[in-house]
Amino acid sequence: MKNKIHIFIILLGIIFGSISCKDYLDREPASIVNDTEVFKNFVNFQGFVEEMYALLPDVAKHTWCASFNWGDDEHQYTPGNRYVLYDFDRGNFRRYITDGECFLDGNRNITGTGRMDKQIWGGSWYGIRKCNLGIEAMEKGLMVDASQEERDIILGQLHYFRGFFHFQLMQYWGPMPYIDKVLGSEKLDLPRPTYHECAEKAGVDLRKAADLLPINWDNTGPGRRTMGNNDLRANKIWALAYLGKNYLWAGSPLMTHGAATGSNAKRTYDADFCKKAAAAFAEIIDLVEKGQTQYSLVPFENYSNLFYTQRQNWRIPGSTEAIVRNSSYEGNSRWRQSQSYHPGGGGEPGGGADPERLYPAANYVNLFGMQNGLPLSDPESEFSKTQPWKGRDPRFYYNFVYDGVKVVSAALDPKKEALWTYAQLFTGGSYRTCTSPNVTGYLMKKFVKVECNDFDKQGDYGDAFCIMLSWLRLADVYLMYAEAAAEGYDSPQGKDPRISLTAVGAINRIRARANVEPVNAKYTGSMTGKFGFREELRRERAVELAYEGHRFNDLRRWLLLAEPPYTIKTRQEFDRAGDFDSANPKENQVSDFREETLWTRNYDAKHYWLPIKDADVYLYEGFKQNPGW
Repeated sequence: MKNKIHIFIILLGIIFGSISCKDYLDREPASIVNDTEVFKNFVNFQGFVEEMYALLPDVAKHTWCASFNWGDDEHQYTPGNRYVLYDFDRGNFRRYITDGECFLDGNRNITGTGRMDKQIWGGSWYGIRKCNLGIEAMEKGLMVDASQEERDIILGQLHYFRGFFHFQLMQYWGPMPYIDKVLGSEKLDLPRPTYHECAEKAGVDLRKAADLLPINWDNTGPGRRTMGNNDLRANKIWALAYLGKNYLWAGSPLMTHGAATGSNAKRTYDADFCKKAAAAFAEIIDLVEKGQTQYSLVPFENYSNLFYTQRQNWRIPGSTEAIVRNSSYEGNSRWRQSQSYHPGGGGEPGGGADPERLYPAANYVNLFGMQNGLPLSDPESEFSKTQPWKGRDPRFYYNFVYDGVKVVSAALDPKKEALWTYAQLFTGGSYRTCTSPNVTGYLMKKFVKVECNDFDKQGDYGDAFCIMLSWLRLADVYLMYAEAAAEGYDSPQGKDPRISLTAVGAINRIRARANVEPVNAKYTGSMTGKFGFREELRRERAVELAYEGHRFNDLRRWLLLAEPPYTIKTRQEFDRAGDFDSANPKENQVSDFREETLWTRNYDAKHYWLPIKDADVYLYEGFKQNPGW
């Protein structure tokens, strides 16, 4: 089966090649391959479908740098402007069009096999075209040699991808013409509808996919042919997850009220869409908690398995928690991440000569509260500016290297040991003043071991270090359910009738995994206000899903991207005080702990949607550019 699938993928890649947005929509079906052969049985038809899995970008490794966090979460130190974050910080969202390496639209051959060939814009239109060709073939009865189970699985994947690809376009560029048929050579007349109209159509596709697809391919006749190798294929849980996400995005403030800033912004939700989102997520949670799926939350001691594997025969990370993943288009990937997140050059711990470095913005690190469940700003949190690393949420210690953490395990000569063994992130420390200086006071280690440095030599090619970001994982389902249930039913105790789990309870499921105390009762009384649940819910989302590419889109849909303090990136400055304890850096004391502004983004309403490249806007009169661009 695998050989036949590969043959069809190669053949279709040659036939389609690199074509424009309009070409994705209006190529004649006969120009592909002989319909009778392609669609006649499950193996051949699945070969046609398989190409769509290869259209998804591998976001973590798409380019030479870990460039996928564009909110207020990450700051780029650079003497140049190589990556899109540099321009996005300066309001130039058109940079993704000309970048050549951005996963949004890299201006490359979308059917190529390289990691940089994959892109959301062109790949989604291409995939939608394929979905419509496949659905039309099913309607014509061209799948003649197949069981009903095989037909359902093929049709379920086609409806899943049609909804999925439209959603990907909508979340970045806004409402798009919903293409649900094979277009011919007729003149295009497809005006852009409202976001809610698009979301409703995507919902129909994703619901149909959920009804047709199995929970686990291994338990089906077709899936037994590839037993044990089916976890990267769309199933019922994939479809339900994106059904819920599609509805939650539709119910969010940006999609409900449109882009606005300041006092003109309406930040309320559409309750009906939120209730529909909660229902989809509740369906997943009900199945998961009854043990009827292959998915479960990964124990915190195995948390790293969600993000990277090492010396595991290139096994893709994600474990039992990753729901939607794509294939890895290249194997070893340690060096891109370590060069992005650790100091480098001149023999310092990160290695390599690439001067562009990414550092956790201190304002975002501040969202990681205390182990007692309270945010740092809460007067009862017990946070201390003289011991800022003490008593923090365990996910703080997992995500970040802070001052005093041991970074290098190798034995060094005394001079280098004094500089590099323990992270000197205090003002004037070696990690703040090296060739690529740390400018925020933190290093990030969520995706890389601290041993990935020039001295320890961990994570080199021979160590088979594989990094992967899931498109959607189970913790995200719980958090989206919490948001949808709370906003849909206007209460922290809101819940879908299908299950007993409340919005507060869903957050506490995720906190319990990390040994963080439940949401404090003072935050469960109302949605807004000084101790409003909404802000605590959003903080939890920021912490659990930190640096996984969600923050930019979350701030956009919440209508907060252009609002202070979310436009401000900060650093933390401080001096060491008292005796330095290398064995227990959490207890170390500091003085003159202060926050300073690194960068302020000057955004307005147009920045809530990405611009569409001019060549596509000019395809036909009704395809309008996004406002302000």
